[in-house]
Amino acid sequence: MRILLTNDDGINSEGLKFLAEKLMREHDVWIVAPDSEKSGSSHSITLFEPVKVEKVTEQTFVCWGTPADCVLIGLIGLVEREIDVVISGFNMTPNLGTDIIYSGTAAAARQGALLGKPSFAVSLNPSGGPSIFEYSADFIVRNMELFLKLWSEDHFLNINFPDNLRDGFDNVEVSITFPTLRIYDNEIIKYYAPNGNLYCFLGGDKPASKNEVGSDSYAFSRGNISISPIFIHPTNHRVEEVYRKAKFWCGER
Repeated sequence: MRILLTNDDGINSEGLKFLAEKLMREHDVWIVAPDSEKSGSSHSITLFEPVKVEKVTEQTFVCWGTPADCVLIGLIGLVEREIDVVISGFNMTPNLGTDIIYSGTAAAARQGALLGKPSFAVSLNPSGGPSIFEYSADFIVRNMELFLKLWSEDHFLNINFPDNLRDGFDNVEVSITFPTLRIYDNEIIKYYAPNGNLYCFLGGDKPASKNEVGSDSYAFSRGNISISPIFIHPTNHRVEEVYRKAKFWCGER
């Protein structure tokens, strides 16, 4: 099948290179990836200026835009062939819970789903060593047909591979999960330049997780592969009903 591969860590990322090499053994892979690190870019797209794209090989392009730009440009004109699947990764840190709001990796998969393509965001911890890349890639390749069989419109998959996968599949299970609530302890670090300009850096401890049973964080902490189907429509029917019952003022009647 024909795969569009992207990421948010940039064209030179070890994770992208490994996944591309693995997928190319069985599939027709096209790469459209950012020129540099774009983590935390969320689902931003470039609207008011052109996006530079450079052809590296016949099927590899560098894009001076966001991960969502890469997928948009790749699917609606750059790749002049029908793409079957969009894969974003390997992201070089886990993407758990509400981190996917900020994640460029998740946004690229979301953009693929918005354009009607089966799409996956895949993340791991590189400290697991070379074998975690190998086993994670094997999981994706061997389950590709099942993913496509299960796929339906209006969602993408957020997949996180646990550290213990570096030792193989013997003690690893697959958990279908939902995104947990992440707990952020951010702080702003201020720096005043000699010219008086103020520069602010985001600091603070790594986020914690609410770790609810059934969540991606819960599965990941227990050494399981977490697969979260993420609905791309921003709906919350339970909360909607609360507002429907309210009596809003709307002028004097």
